[in-house]
Amino acid sequence: MLQRFSLALLISLSVALVFSCTAKPEMRSSCASESDAAWKELSLAKAKGFGGTVSYAKALSLLTAARTLQVAEKFDACYKNAVDAREYIANSYKGQ
Repeated sequence: MLQRFSLALLISLSVALVFSCTAKPEMRSSCASESDAAWKELSLAKAKGFGGTVSYAKALSLLTAARTLQVAEKFDACYKNAVDAREYIANSYKGQ
């Protein structure tokens, strides 16, 4: 009985490992492209004079966190932070 449980556990862990590894390349590129686009938009917002808004500061904070998460290979969280940062950048143009 213990051998059967161990085998089932080993198979489950192997399947989970395969699925987690296959998801990384897709999220890696999404994280990279989204954060690169957000950094460009942030630079443009600063150049246009929107660098002093609260939304700009929040976006900068989120992008800094996204870069850290990217280095730590937490690509899904990196992607989410970059998407949220782009929303804040858009809000900075509205003066929010």
